[in-house]
Amino acid sequence: MPLYNGGVVITIRDFRPEDFEKLWRMDQECFPAGISYSKPELRAYIRQRGAFTLVAEDAEHGGIRGFIVGHSGVSGHIVTIDVSPGGRRSGVGSLLLRSAEDRLRLAGARAVGLETAVDNLPALSFYKRHGYSVVRTWPRYYSNGVDALVLKKELDEKC
Repeated sequence: MPLYNGGVVITIRDFRPEDFEKLWRMDQECFPAGISYSKPELRAYIRQRGAFTLVAEDAEHGGIRGFIVGHSGVSGHIVTIDVSPGGRRSGVGSLLLRSAEDRLRLAGARAVGLETAVDNLPALSFYKRHGYSVVRTWPRYYSNGVDALVLKKELDEKC
């Protein structure tokens, strides 16, 4: 169980249905209108065939610090990664992303892709630190008209 933020222990676990409201509220807090998901959208992504949702939980206090929704396939896909404001810049996002990449690798994915808003510079920096490269721009991807950057990372076999 990795430590972050001065010794707080974070565990990564699979999503449980009772987590949904908390995850949806976190998504609303993390992203502006037009980029955050409606309840039906988030529920559909979580339930989609081949999807998985991992939750980062404070092992001592039980609070959810973040979550990631991914989709398995030959080329995996990260649907969203959300980290609560109190968990940012503390390793929670990196732990979630590595855990999702491991899950994708085990499922046979050779690469993983994702999208982020062109104006989300902290996210772009985060993904680049984790080995993702911009492969194209998707005009007006988000419902608020903002373009998305499409990023990709090749997944090497883990030792």
